[in-house]
Amino acid sequence: MKLGARILKTGIAIVLSLYLAQLLHSPSPVLAGIAAIFAIQPTIYRSYLTIVEQIQGNLIGAILAVVFVLLLGNHTIVIGLAAIIVIIIIRKLKIENTIGLSLVTLVSIMETPGIDFIPFAGIRFSTIMIGVFSAFIVNLVFLPPKYENKLYFSITGTTEEIIRWIRLSTRHDFDYNLLKADIEKLKENLLKMEQFYLMYKEERSYFKKNSLEKSRKLVVFRQMTSTAKRALDTLKKLHRFENEMLHLSESFQLSIQEQLDRVIYHHEQLMLRFIGKVPTPIESEAYTCIDKKELLELFLSHQKHYSDQEDPHLYHTMQIISSIIDYGEQVEHLDTLINSFHSFHHNEVSIEQKEIE
Repeated sequence: MKLGARILKTGIAIVLSLYLAQLLHSPSPVLAGIAAIFAIQPTIYRSYLTIVEQIQGNLIGAILAVVFVLLLGNHTIVIGLAAIIVIIIIRKLKIENTIGLSLVTLVSIMETPGIDFIPFAGIRFSTIMIGVFSAFIVNLVFLPPKYENKLYFSITGTTEEIIRWIRLSTRHDFDYNLLKADIEKLKENLLKMEQFYLMYKEERSYFKKNSLEKSRKLVVFRQMTSTAKRALDTLKKLHRFENEMLHLSESFQLSIQEQLDRVIYHHEQLMLRFIGKVPTPIESEAYTCIDKKELLELFLSHQKHYSDQEDPHLYHTMQIISSIIDYGEQVEHLDTLINSFHSFHHNEVSIEQKEIE
């Protein structure tokens, strides 16, 4: 099992929060450790947002705890009622992520009222905030995961898997049930890809040049993701309508195979061209990787052999053709965006060549 950066940062944040709480002679340093667990985040930007929200949420919890204890005491029912009100207020403010720690603040303050209740409440609140700030410090000091690398390798890994299956599908050389199971895994990979995209998008650039480069990269990565989705959609159509493919004429099947081979080959080249492993072609004209006219003419010719124009076979075949055309157009658009990116940033794509698990 691989020790991830977030696991390591959580442990360090707990140690730091406990140490600071003990250094400041807090009577309940464990609360700082609990707060650090709640506050650790995968990116610096999210950590900043967490601090802002946690200050609001914990203030609400602390203030309501003090008010309820002074007015109604600290009976079990009173604590439960106060917790309900805290949750309602926090949900109204749309800072639901702070509910857990706010309730910890509420209960920790209301559990032991005494003569010096107000100072006691202030100490408990401060101890919890030590944990929140400790988590933020850890996120600042310890570099966050490089989501650009994670995103790129997630896209390339998923794309390569889809392309392999498309090659096998056009040659009818695959196990139906195995492909069905793999399609579900590929769908999950696409969801992870979108999560990495959001994480990378949240990372902040501190220099204008880096900011512009990242904005253009985001456009390219978004198109890479869209293209991978179209490739998966094409694969699903080939898998679902395999029987319809087998009933097509040999020339039609060969044409589909050749067209898809051109599309997926170009798709593979673009993924490598983006990181500089394949040179950008000198020609400025956009490369057309699919012959839409040929596919449409073959489909129309195939349609003439059916007297019943309502035959589902025709509609299924049409879905296959439209999916291939859409996939080809997405690849061509990706080609345009990558060429445009390299025209602004020559050999500036720095992707660490290591496998991302």
